[in-house]
Amino acid sequence: MGGRGRGPQRPVRRRRRRNIEELEPIQITAYMPSNAPVPDGEVIVERGSTPQQLGPKLNRSAGDVVRFLLLQGEMVTATQALSDDMIELFAAEIGARVRLVDPGEEQEAALRARFFGEGDEEEEDEQDLRVRPPIVTVMGHVDHGKTLLLDRIRTTNVVAGEAGGITQHIGAYQVSWNDHLITFIDTPGHEAFTAMRARGASVTDIVVLVVAADDGVMPQTIEAINHAKAAGVPIVVAINKVDREDADPNRVMQQLSEHALVPESWGGDTITVEMSALQNLGVDDLLEQLVVLSEVLELRANPEIEARGVVLEANLDTGRGPVATAIVLRGTLRVGDPIVAGPAWGRVKALINDHGDHIKEAPPSTPVQILGLSEPPIAGDELRVTDDTSVARTVGEAREQRLRLGAFAHSSVAATAGPGAKLEDIFEQISRGETATLNLVLKADVQGSLEAVTESLRKLERDEVKIAFVHRAVGGITESDVDLAAASGATIIGFNVRPDRRGRELADSRKVEIRTYEIIYKLIEEIQAAILGMLAPEFEEVVTGDAEVRAVFRVPRIGAIAGCYVRNGAITRGSKVRFLRDGVIIWKGAVSSLKRFKDDAREVQAGFECGIGLTDFQDLKEHDIIETYEEREIPRT
Repeated sequence: MGGRGRGPQRPVRRRRRRNIEELEPIQITAYMPSNAPVPDGEVIVERGSTPQQLGPKLNRSAGDVVRFLLLQGEMVTATQALSDDMIELFAAEIGARVRLVDPGEEQEAALRARFFGEGDEEEEDEQDLRVRPPIVTVMGHVDHGKTLLLDRIRTTNVVAGEAGGITQHIGAYQVSWNDHLITFIDTPGHEAFTAMRARGASVTDIVVLVVAADDGVMPQTIEAINHAKAAGVPIVVAINKVDREDADPNRVMQQLSEHALVPESWGGDTITVEMSALQNLGVDDLLEQLVVLSEVLELRANPEIEARGVVLEANLDTGRGPVATAIVLRGTLRVGDPIVAGPAWGRVKALINDHGDHIKEAPPSTPVQILGLSEPPIAGDELRVTDDTSVARTVGEAREQRLRLGAFAHSSVAATAGPGAKLEDIFEQISRGETATLNLVLKADVQGSLEAVTESLRKLERDEVKIAFVHRAVGGITESDVDLAAASGATIIGFNVRPDRRGRELADSRKVEIRTYEIIYKLIEEIQAAILGMLAPEFEEVVTGDAEVRAVFRVPRIGAIAGCYVRNGAITRGSKVRFLRDGVIIWKGAVSSLKRFKDDAREVQAGFECGIGLTDFQDLKEHDIIETYEEREIPRT
């Protein structure tokens, strides 16, 4: 039988290896931008956008973005989040203008453009403008008499209702003087309320800077001057407490001139009024100056357009729901108007003036409390009247989504720091060399106080102790707050709020610590003291003495003994030792034995000779230096 024959085999072709010199080099060309036109105007881009998201907004493909960044040395994929620098670099390359916003803010910007228009300030006809009352912000240092001055002007007792005599909220009041209306904003003077003062200065026409004649210009006074200058508003200085024996108005004016506030009496342009709010002296002079200055400024607004204002304060009232204190800047706000303020939206159910009376409408420069919002807005938010409630709801929910995304990002960062610990447990974590995280649930009575306490506590962070806010909100301490604190190992901090009975009982049963405060000083001091007590102690080495080796003695069964001369300080038995040879540390240990002649000694002072035995070091030579030291704890500050 014949076998199966094979067909003719193809000759094997061997591929010739080419030398490296024969290979053509790969040419990397510069990035060639597309011919597509660059979008006109400013393009809104969210931070963390991917090339797939960024490219189409700039009329480019994701591949264009990836290729450009690759040539810049950045290896990215089409679905990888880009840094701010990468986005701005690509935009600059193609000549586009971008504005980076936080996640979720792009949708809000689009809604604003759709419902409110890009130009916030529409042109107003001069004949429609009417004279409006001036908005005056009272600023100054703690206890310089700001609230007492308003107390005199309003003839009401506000100071008696303030915890510790410190204003801790923004109060807005409108008074009538000689048939002239003046709106006053009282801002807190404590340094923790910087943001609240900044909001006050941003809506004001005139700043009254209260300076005590017996105290002079203080840190918060300088800060208030800077806020007023940044807002570009005129400053009237009220030199208060001139009735005191140690009052020195000239010294105050000298200090003010150092900050470019030269009084009119000295040839400058700053109005100064010497007064005493306690004795009711000079108050009318101050009001007269404010009226004259407001006439010079020609403050006018159109009361017939849709109202717009600024939220000064917001809180959650048990019986009335969310309550916002706002000042109307233009237009007239009326009961029934659909409004949006930050994430809050709704329809105005009631307007309450500073006397507690219900009013139907609030013209420009009028401070009012507003009822009917879906939630307490954030202090400083712009308040606007919309076409209808559905528009307000759409814009408010878009803002709420953006804030939720931001809060989620913050909570994710806090989660990476590890589980939280209570105040009493943190010392244990630090002792183990771990970074401790103090989780807090923070509740406050109003939004401004919530921000102030938050910023104050954030300043207390140290490398060993991190502060993470599990939840921050306005309102009383509830059972849900206790549940959240128990689940996250957090401590509940309440500022001007208290837990209800059921919340308190639940906290006791679940071992959740609740700390409540009414004065921000005490809150900061107590938490700071707790954190400082939890921090691992720091030590510094203090040299207590040094001795020079003059001779070395070998003692059977003991080893080498250094015959030394004490040059400085004192050598003590048992003290820690650094052994130096030619200035170099060659050993560290402790003094095991110390003798004067044949007698044991506890301590040998400078100028005397002694024998020193070291714990486990035998390599002794003449002229070596034995330096003793001790570690002393440094108080944490």
